[in-house]
Amino acid sequence: MQYLSLIQLKEGDRCKVARIQAGHSATRRLYEMGFNTGAQIEILKNDRGPLIVGLGGHKIALGRGLAEKMLVGRA
Repeated sequence: MQYLSLIQLKEGDRCKVARIQAGHSATRRLYEMGFNTGAQIEILKNDRGPLIVGLGGHKIALGRGLAEKMLVGRA
């Protein structure tokens, strides 16, 4: 299965977290926010600025740099 970076997806796409390619503190921060392996995400907004994603019934804003380090597979 080929993984995509979170910023490559369009609004309305759904995906699952496959892996996070970031430093220790950034990875831990994302895990604490709920972006664990297998977590289902929906892209709510992806234009300029931060991505807005839906995760577990919550809206979360992610900076583009951090979102680029999150690898996902289509759900």
